[in-house]
Amino acid sequence: MKNILYLLSINLLFICSLQAQEDAVAEINPFADVRYNYFKKTVILFNEYLNTDSGSFNTTDFRILEPIGKKDWNLRLDVPLVSTNTNSINKTGLGDISFATSYIIALNNKRGIGARAKVISNSASNPSFGSGKWVFVPTLFYGLYIDKSRKLLWLTDVEYQVSFAGSSNRNDISTSVFENALIFSFQKNWIAGNVAFRYNDVINGFQNSAYLEFGRKFSKESMFYIHPSIGFGDKKAYNNGLELGLVILY
Repeated sequence: MKNILYLLSINLLFICSLQAQEDAVAEINPFADVRYNYFKKTVILFNEYLNTDSGSFNTTDFRILEPIGKKDWNLRLDVPLVSTNTNSINKTGLGDISFATSYIIALNNKRGIGARAKVISNSASNPSFGSGKWVFVPTLFYGLYIDKSRKLLWLTDVEYQVSFAGSSNRNDISTSVFENALIFSFQKNWIAGNVAFRYNDVINGFQNSAYLEFGRKFSKESMFYIHPSIGFGDKKAYNNGLELGLVILY
């Protein structure tokens, strides 16, 4: 609980420093950048491969984002297909489907703050493909252009993952996350670095991760990215990984 209060207090500082929201959403703002756009219908297809001590874990995820209302709200659906290879046994099936809604609390052409509520269902077709729990994930996120040219974007968020239902034979979930990303855009490309600190209260350890990302636009509304990642911390969840993704705006 102390970790949660500490992370939330950080975001309160962000809120206090935020300027008043403009009446209209600017075309260029931290939440309509090259990599993340909350105001356009979006389809994302990505594949993530993770190497763990017990074998490999591969997730192919289909994600769709739908702005609603005046586009300060959006809905998100994630449908994962999971493959595992442990002890020379290959398994493939549906993972835990998740639903989320985001709200942009305040925004101008330099900075913005928003909130998201996500529910991860206990819907995996095999116990190996999911947590076995229903999980609620509240998140606060903040974006800021660091430079005047608005090519260098800082994104940060804090979230808390907590299980509220599911199998009594599976571990409860209670994880605090503090994540930071820097994204530098140039011409049709971007380079990003991300570090996420995750403290798992159930196992009393850190399951952190970091990645470097390179992305490029094929057109104004479509782009591709790749990022290798590593896991670190005393209770790290994986050793290394690789993610490839396709983003389409429409």
